Amino acid sequence: MFSIKLRQGGNARMTEHKKIRGMTWSDPRGYDPLVAASQTFRDRHPDADIVWDKRSLQGFESTPVEELAETYDLIIIDHPHVGAVVEKSCLLPIDRFAEKTALERLFAETVGKSYQSYSYDGHQWALPVDAACQVQAIRPDLVSAPVKTFSDVIALAKDGRVVWPLLAPHVLMSFFSLLANSGAPFPVTRGTAINHTAALDVIGAMATLADLVDPACLTMDPIAALDALCEDNTFALCPYVYLYAPYARANYRANRIVFHDMPSLGASGPLGSALGGTGIAVSSQTKHPDLCVEFALWVASADVQRGLYATHNGQPGNAVAWGDPAVNAPVGSCYSNTRMTHEAAWLRPRHDGYMAFQEDASHILLDALTGKTDPKSALITLETRFDESFDHE
Repeated sequence: MFSIKLRQGGNARMTEHKKIRGMTWSDPRGYDPLVAASQTFRDRHPDADIVWDKRSLQGFESTPVEELAETYDLIIIDHPHVGAVVEKSCLLPIDRFAEKTALERLFAETVGKSYQSYSYDGHQWALPVDAACQVQAIRPDLVSAPVKTFSDVIALAKDGRVVWPLLAPHVLMSFFSLLANSGAPFPVTRGTAINHTAALDVIGAMATLADLVDPACLTMDPIAALDALCEDNTFALCPYVYLYAPYARANYRANRIVFHDMPSLGASGPLGSALGGTGIAVSSQTKHPDLCVEFALWVASADVQRGLYATHNGQPGNAVAWGDPAVNAPVGSCYSNTRMTHEAAWLRPRHDGYMAFQEDASHILLDALTGKTDPKSALITLETRFDESFDHE
């Protein structure tokens, strides 16, 4: 049985009825498990109600956390926001309330760099409740086996069988994934040069694929791409898309999807995929920090993650859940099938100013892929814009 120990000194008053507001994202994967967990958590704390609101995937990826922290006690965040979070002092450092042993346990149980992605400036700003990176999705009734290489992707794309989400920022995530996979990851610090030879090769490969897929891909995020993969028999493969475990469930959509490790452009297998996933954070303005941290620790724990979290459309971030056959069985073994890609995923920059760069860089890259700008010029602009992002105030 998972037990939670908190450091003493919080300001929560256990005699009052506590109303806690949470903000997550609108997909069932982001909403359903938190609602279920909050209902069960009420059994532990009958004097507390946790109510969740939700925003779109695009809102999740772009809304400043400091705006949400003014209204909500608990917030599901994306790790690239962490640098801005530290700068704005809008979240609580969870390590100041949680016992060190509890955090060490979660660190040991993380999938890949999920726990590390919320560590910044000496503190832990969120706990991973969901792990994801770019993997491949196939229709097993339309293709006999997952593809292994980018050349295999091109071959299927020539037959019109590939769908690929290119809406910002996902085009940039594919660029990051393929660049790291080729052995030349994108810089994470100022003044570090991009490997132009490798980057131009990646842009060239992406442009070749972009020319072969339906132009509608330019308007697709991962959910739209996976819906297209499910809807009819047009597409058989989505080569680079964030893992969405619910799509691997029977009867979740018209056709079931199976997820596998990402196809490789480089020679070292499925490494370097751009890390995604989500973490649960606590607003620095909450009136109930102890209770919020207790909930965060509890919902990130192995018992909850492999239990009610997984059974309510959740996609766990805890490695104990990922290795559990009972968790894998309902979702076509998507966790064990993609474990190598997730363990070898690449961690994006997280400095204050990165989020604006991510949006700008996505459009710079799209212009290069669609022939509006020369790839060499686009790469120089990308490099300049990245260095400028460190001047954010």
